[in-house]
Amino acid sequence: MHSGGLSIRKGYHAVMVFSYPTWIACYFFQLAVSIVPAASIAANISHFQLIMIRFSKSVLRSATALISSFLLMPGGNAHAGDRLLATGGVTQIEGAAGGGLVPWAVIAGYGTRDQIGTIAFHTNIEIDDFRLKSSGIAVGVHDRVELSLTRQLFSLGTTVPGQSIRQDIFGAKLKLAGDAVVDQDSWMPQVAVGLQHKRNRDMAIPFALGARKANGTDFYLSATKLYLAGFAGRNLLLNATLRATKANQMGLLGFGGDKRNRYQAQFETSAAVFLTDYFAVGAEYRFKPDNLSVYPEDSYSDFFAAWFFSKHASVTLAYARLGQIADKKNQDGVYLSLQVSP
Repeated sequence: MHSGGLSIRKGYHAVMVFSYPTWIACYFFQLAVSIVPAASIAANISHFQLIMIRFSKSVLRSATALISSFLLMPGGNAHAGDRLLATGGVTQIEGAAGGGLVPWAVIAGYGTRDQIGTIAFHTNIEIDDFRLKSSGIAVGVHDRVELSLTRQLFSLGTTVPGQSIRQDIFGAKLKLAGDAVVDQDSWMPQVAVGLQHKRNRDMAIPFALGARKANGTDFYLSATKLYLAGFAGRNLLLNATLRATKANQMGLLGFGGDKRNRYQAQFETSAAVFLTDYFAVGAEYRFKPDNLSVYPEDSYSDFFAAWFFSKHASVTLAYARLGQIADKKNQDGVYLSLQVSP
C-alpha cells in the first residue's frame, strides 16, 4: 500500500510521506490551535475543553519537532516497512510498542524480518492535578528485537508547585515465538520478553516519601494475538502481560519503599477491536505495586481510540484513570499521543 507524499532533495535526501487525509487533518488541527487562545476562553469552557486546548498546543509543538527530525534524516527515500498497517501497535507511555499503558509482544515499526523499522512519539497525560509528558524513539530490528529510549517529565502541580520529576527509560524487547497476525490457524500468540531500565533524575521528593532507590529495572513477558473477524466480524486483538517491578508510579516516585522493597509480579491486559483497518477502540488495565506507606498506589486503566492514518502517522486519544498519585486521589484525565515513522 503506497501513500501520496512529498520529497525534497537539497544535497541530501529528505522524505516525509503522509496520506492526503493526514495532511488535511494536520492543517485544520494547526489552524484550530492557532485561532483558539486558551486564556481568553478559559472562563467560559469546561475543564475538559481547557485540557484539550492545552494538549493541542503541546502536541502540535512536539509534532512539529518530530516531523522536522524525520524530514532532515539523511539517506534514501523513506520506507515505513512492509508489515500490515497497525501491526506495530502504538507507543506505550514507557516507550515500548503496545497500547498506551501496557506493552505488547509486537515489535515497534513496520519492518519485516529483512527490514529495520523506526518510530518517534510524544505523549501527554493531563490529569486533574498533574501532567506527564513522555517522548522517545524506538527501533525494531528484523521484526525480532526492539530497542527504545524515552524521557518522561512529570509536573507535580499543586502538590509541589513549580517542580517536576524527570525519568529516562531504556527499553529492550525480544520476540520469542509466534506471529500475532499470520498464525491464524494456531492458538499460539506472539510471545516476547522485555525490560525497561529506568533512571529517576530528581529523587528529592521520592526519597522524602520513602522510596529506596533512584534506579530500577522492570522485566515483563507479553503474549499478543490478533483474531481476524474475531468479534462481530471485526478484527480483535487481545494481550496479556506479566511484569516484575519495584517501581512506584512507574518509577516517577522511585523504586521500593518502607512497606516492600522486592520484585512483585503485576498483571496487565489490553483488548482492542478494529472497527476499520484504520481505526481501533479498546481498553487496558494495569495492576501496580503498593510500596509506600505514606500514600497508597492504585491500578491504572484507560479507554482508548487509535487512528492509523498511514504507516507514517497515528494518533491515540484515551480517557485515563490513574487513581491516587501522591496526596491526590481520583486522578482522571485525557491521554493524547502522536507517533510518526519515516
